[in-house]
Amino acid sequence: MIFKSLTKNFYINLIFIFLIFILDRISKVYVIYLNEKSYTSEIFSSKFLNISLTWNQGIAFGLFSFDQSDLYNFLTIIIFIVIFFIFIMLIKNKGLKRYALLMIFGGAIGNLFDRIFFKAVPDFIDFHIGEFHWFVFNLADIFITIGVIFMILLELIGNSKKNDYEKI
Repeated sequence: MIFKSLTKNFYINLIFIFLIFILDRISKVYVIYLNEKSYTSEIFSSKFLNISLTWNQGIAFGLFSFDQSDLYNFLTIIIFIVIFFIFIMLIKNKGLKRYALLMIFGGAIGNLFDRIFFKAVPDFIDFHIGEFHWFVFNLADIFITIGVIFMILLELIGNSKKNDYEKI
């Protein structure tokens, strides 16, 4: 079954994942470089956007951050298992749903790479309005979020079409 997927679409999907991963890596490496060069975590500041490096040891948006390595390793294993299931879903889905899953998968691989090699994920994009700051995030988080929103929209559209067909 997996070998049937090794077609032209397989290579397009692989390039899509690779581009997301590379864009994420370049942005993180560049921000880390700027952080080390300026000796401060605040790299850029404006009225609505700050670029400031923070190291996230938790999951999305810094949730479940802790200093205990056993819990961190357990959380990393759970994340790896979730990524594996996303990969299985990638194989089974086609069309627009596959591209949503590719965005989630590419972003998740980028963040998993950081968790394994840095023991934390570098987050640096900080949107704010006045004193209200949204969670600090990175490019991989953007792709994951867009993929999840896309999946939700596809499910809503698919369910409404099923309901329309059931009325007939």
